Amino acid sequence: MTPIVVIAGTIVVLDQITKAVVLEHLPPGVAIHLIDGFLSLTLVMNTGLAFGLLGGLPATWRWLIALLSIGALVVLARVATRVLADGGWVARLSVALIFGGAVGNLIDRARFGAVVDFVDVHVRGYHWPAFNVADSAITVGVTLLALHLVLGGPAARRP
Repeated sequence: MTPIVVIAGTIVVLDQITKAVVLEHLPPGVAIHLIDGFLSLTLVMNTGLAFGLLGGLPATWRWLIALLSIGALVVLARVATRVLADGGWVARLSVALIFGGAVGNLIDRARFGAVVDFVDVHVRGYHWPAFNVADSAITVGVTLLALHLVLGGPAARRP
């Protein structure tokens, strides 16, 4: 198996295990404070896109969100084919993290019609929308890929 498949698969497994534990032990909307004023665990079923965007759409429109998620994966696949050709280990790691996270969240959409979010961060009165392991992997992967492309990885220099 390629390292990309192993890393992406590991992300999916970790994501689904943490979500199963949260679904079994946390009641929806009840915060379990881990670090007062900074970090809580709060079960939220996110029917929208990233960070709850479009979460207020009626249930009959959830297919639109699923299509947008699949569309994002298609775009990522196109970018991945360009970047992976000669992008090195950073590009491979980035793509693996993004794909693993995307698949983890798509599994939730297929199972529940929503993504299971539970990490709840507060900083000086500001509240970041709840997220999960898959979201974290996607964020790290996109950040690494952007830095790689901006700072001049081999794929960034191609015409």
